[in-house]
Amino acid sequence: MNNILKILFIFIFFTSCSFNKNSKFWSNEKIAEEINDNSEKIIQKQKSLDLEFNPNLKISLYSKTIKNSFINNYDNNNGRISFFGNIENKSKFKFSKIERFFEYNPEINFERQNIIFFDNNGSILKFDENSKLIWKKNYYSKLEKKQNPILFFANNQKKLIVADNITKFYAIDIFTGEMLWSKKNIAPFNSQIKIYKDHFFIVDFNNTLNAYSILDGNKLWSVKTDRSLVRSQEKLSIVIVNEKIIFNNSVGDITAVDINTGQMIWQTPTQSSLIYDDAFFLKTSIIVADKDAIYLSNNKNSFFSLDLNTGILNWKQNINSILRPTLIDSYIFTVSENGYLFIIDKNSGNILRVTDIFKNVKYKKRKKIKPTGFIVANNNIYLTTDNGRLLLIDIETGKTKLTLKIDKEKILRPAVLNNSLFIAKENSIIKLN
Repeated sequence: MNNILKILFIFIFFTSCSFNKNSKFWSNEKIAEEINDNSEKIIQKQKSLDLEFNPNLKISLYSKTIKNSFINNYDNNNGRISFFGNIENKSKFKFSKIERFFEYNPEINFERQNIIFFDNNGSILKFDENSKLIWKKNYYSKLEKKQNPILFFANNQKKLIVADNITKFYAIDIFTGEMLWSKKNIAPFNSQIKIYKDHFFIVDFNNTLNAYSILDGNKLWSVKTDRSLVRSQEKLSIVIVNEKIIFNNSVGDITAVDINTGQMIWQTPTQSSLIYDDAFFLKTSIIVADKDAIYLSNNKNSFFSLDLNTGILNWKQNINSILRPTLIDSYIFTVSENGYLFIIDKNSGNILRVTDIFKNVKYKKRKKIKPTGFIVANNNIYLTTDNGRLLLIDIETGKTKLTLKIDKEKILRPAVLNNSLFIAKENSIIKLN
């Protein structure tokens, strides 16, 4: 009798999650089940929308371009970047090859006119925009160096906060590179670092958000979320908006916390608890915030818009992407794993245009190519791939105007500083201007 009741319960649960028969294929979907006042579950299991749609629709941007949007960016939205480089002149700053580089996808850190990165044994490198080394510092023991630490950075123009995937975090003077203090956590780190006033925030492998004092590294508070049995290497993200800090964890939960007290405001799961065992395979984009909403996508064919104040689902689209989206005017730009450029209305979630950016690539070759990141600069999109190519895509038409060979291997998302474009790979920073 108990088995019959269990089967009946499972049948009722899944049939209650079916889609509205009146929903349209290209319109937004609101597929949400409220669990309690502060939590909402989003169930999704759909195919990705990888077909061209409205390819002849022209898109025009009217907002002004932004300078230095890669410095202390709280909302993770780089917007419409000011970049007028011709990407013809290329130079490199080389370092020892970083093991497991592409599992973590570390980001370049900028300080005024300078670039900060690291090498395979944890040495921190600060060099100027002309690729001249200013200082090089290493604060790891011989044993720690053998672990090939991956470093994450944030700075407030005075102090550089460093955290790694072997439990260490520390602060150094950004001008001299000298150590200010050093601490250890109970778990390694794997997220963005955000500095706010005299605090900084980072998520560790236990899916715990930690708040520390920038003065001495002492822990101020922490917020624990669900832990996965298997640790995913996917880097987690943090946004800070309206005195709230919002972050994701490795099992797909999005959590909002009061930035001053650490009190949880809301939490929204984006994955069913039935598939928590697949957390190792879950990959998500960086969270991006804009006014009253946050946006993110994953490799489970889901692109979400959530209300920033409540965590309630605004809309959802079936887009398979782990790339950081960009918001400009009323548009969202994103690129799917299969190389389709999506432009979405950020308010309604309706897809306005889909164009195939690998349209001119032969079928056998395109199956092996994956986009690794993009930025929107002036009237173009600059997109990198895992076969070392940089694509220049016209925003108005969605057509690829130029394909430039940067390297033979994977390169990461471009970054811009002072009209120069920087691209990281496992053994160098490439500069284009």
